[in-house]
Amino acid sequence: MTNSPTPPAPAPDIPADVPPRPAPPHVAIVGGGLAGLAAAAALVDHGLRLTVFESRPRLGGRASSFVDPATGEQVDNCQHVSMRCCTNLADFCRRVGIEDLFRREPAITFVGPGRRVSRLGAGVLPAPFHLAGSFLRARYLRWGDKLRVGYGLARLALGRDDPSAAADESFADWLRRHRQTPRTMDLFWSTVLVSALNERLDRMDVGHARKVFVDGFLTTRHGFEIEIPVVPLGDLYGSRLEAWLRGRGVDVRLTTGAGGLDVDDEGGLRGLRLRSGEPVAADFVILAVPFDRARGFLAPVAGEADALDRIGRLESSPITGVHLWFDRAVCPHDHAALPGRLAQWVFNHTAIQGRSTAGHESGQYLQVVISASYDLVGKGRDEIREAVLADLAEVWPGLKEARLVRSWVVTEHGATFAVRPGVEALRPSQRTTMDGLFLAGDWTDTGWPATMEGAVRSGYAAAQGILADLQRPERILRRDLEPERLAAWLLRRPETPRHPWPEIPEPVQDLDIPQIEETQ
Repeated sequence: MTNSPTPPAPAPDIPADVPPRPAPPHVAIVGGGLAGLAAAAALVDHGLRLTVFESRPRLGGRASSFVDPATGEQVDNCQHVSMRCCTNLADFCRRVGIEDLFRREPAITFVGPGRRVSRLGAGVLPAPFHLAGSFLRARYLRWGDKLRVGYGLARLALGRDDPSAAADESFADWLRRHRQTPRTMDLFWSTVLVSALNERLDRMDVGHARKVFVDGFLTTRHGFEIEIPVVPLGDLYGSRLEAWLRGRGVDVRLTTGAGGLDVDDEGGLRGLRLRSGEPVAADFVILAVPFDRARGFLAPVAGEADALDRIGRLESSPITGVHLWFDRAVCPHDHAALPGRLAQWVFNHTAIQGRSTAGHESGQYLQVVISASYDLVGKGRDEIREAVLADLAEVWPGLKEARLVRSWVVTEHGATFAVRPGVEALRPSQRTTMDGLFLAGDWTDTGWPATMEGAVRSGYAAAQGILADLQRPERILRRDLEPERLAAWLLRRPETPRHPWPEIPEPVQDLDIPQIEETQ
């Protein structure tokens, strides 16, 4: 005897006078870099319809990779290195499940003049003196240099309200005014700050320099520790993020560029207009694009003339990455900062990511980072590569015996916004004058430099503003790490909220999270 299939239950009658359930609000996010990805990640599970529009065929923005046609492997455009001092990138990585794909380095390796190796790590003293022991043992600085640097750090940390500082004063001028010499500026201050801020000392804002040292090196014992991705950026922020977003109902539209905003006759936001001409209705739009592209979107928006003028005065800084594959090991360190050299930082991807040279089991793959590479713009790739090889050979003479199997030189001319003196007055808020329209990007007013942390903060701030407009207030932005007791008393760091909406309590369950931030 066979069982007959059970007929489906009849659909319940719906009274004709019951209105249909309204569609969820639609949020259109223009740009699939970290700012747009952070906004999308923060808004999932909030009953919204989310669409990410990215003009390129992959996500990640500047934190991305390209495929080496010779080997088929992913090569990062430029190394992105994290630090533990910032909370929002860490929260983002935890949300999307990639927090375990970073390798933490408890000490930073420096190889100074004369190939002297020094390591900067926390000692037994509390912050802000936890690095004093390893700093005093630094072999590439003389005792007179160390005394000058110590004096400069003290004045920098304690001089937030320096009455003698001019708004247009560069950090190089500030250093000279505080008894720093060309040697200390070249071997110490440049080594840390040029890579962190992607700007030269003579073009650098004093406030941003202070931010790096106070928040990164002085307020907590572990804020300075770097974290390096153990997979290519294209995997970390590209394919993994795309799968995570799609798995949560986000519509990710790659190779789909937005052409402009769709505005009604009264100047209200209706949505987007794609480059193909397709209209996209949206209740909210987040423009997570570079500042030069944002100007085109904002031009027709009434009330944004001042912001357009300020954004128009923002400038960009270049970064150069040099990828070198050798037939043998030449660098004995997993990473190294090289004070006073063209090759500022070297990352050993054979040790960090287990990647070697195709066809050479004992080979080594190094990535060299040159930040604020203005002097290299206009030079040929071969010239840049040879200059870097000559520089590295002075540090590790064994490199002269190695064979360079292949190389790539990648210069991103508009890698970051330039932290020139007075730049904070030019950075716009994430909230615009048009209802429903938000900006995101590390160039917006985050209080942070051009880092992945700044990008994530901007995306979180935009998402937080949308939830506030929907009468669903929620704190998404994470607070800075709390200064340790002695550091808090000595540095007296003020709390400066950076978002233009009411304070929302911090969720208790999210306080204990790994801390990750990047320094380029």
